Amino acid sequence: MTPLTGYLLLAALLFAIGLAGALTRRNAILVLIGLELKLNAANLNLIAFWHYGPQPEALTSLMFAIFSIAVAAAER
Repeated sequence: MTPLTGYLLLAALLFAIGLAGALTRRNAILVLIGLELKLNAANLNLIAFWHYGPQPEALTSLMFAIFSIAVAAAER
């Protein structure tokens, strides 16, 4: 298993847990926690593809991840 595959599997697991938490809970706080898990899974994918991509010197994915983290922090 390559390191990229490990990151993608971890991100898929985080996204699945977040999706299940967001869809099955009635409490708004727990739904927001599920949403945060899904955003973290997306950020993990962005960082993994940035690191293992053909041009790691291009910081596009890293900027998207930082912007996503800032949006998640602003929603509180």
